[in-house]
Amino acid sequence: MRYLHTMVRVRDVDESLDFYCNKLGLKEVRRTENEKGRFTLIFLAASEDEGRSAAERAPELELTYNWDPEEYSGGRNFGHLAYVVDNIYETCQKLSDQGVVINRPPRDGNMAFVRSPDGISIELLQKGPALPPQEPWLSMPNTGNW
Repeated sequence: MRYLHTMVRVRDVDESLDFYCNKLGLKEVRRTENEKGRFTLIFLAASEDEGRSAAERAPELELTYNWDPEEYSGGRNFGHLAYVVDNIYETCQKLSDQGVVINRPPRDGNMAFVRSPDGISIELLQKGPALPPQEPWLSMPNTGNW
């Protein structure tokens, strides 16, 4: 058995792709449009998996867009998606500069949380050992829920 992907439903494809691809750095690896079922599936992979075969990639993120409008709530009930990053401070600064709220700043140099446009919690973890604590992250309070 092998873990393949996690699916989250999204309200707005463009807004979601902007967040997951342009801001978070994931890459779209395939897309399926199902006219009869009235939905679109978009599979995203971590940037480090780009160029790897499907069998070699880490689990993917499946964005499901249902063409008929629906209101989704309870993103926090889902739990979270987790990604390891090369530098937690640089990643959080880049996201912040693009307007993404850092809900749980990386005060410990190891972990941060942000939320997608659809309220899905995203955990960012420092690759390797934690970085030494530094400002402005050390003094930054939590914002909202994660």
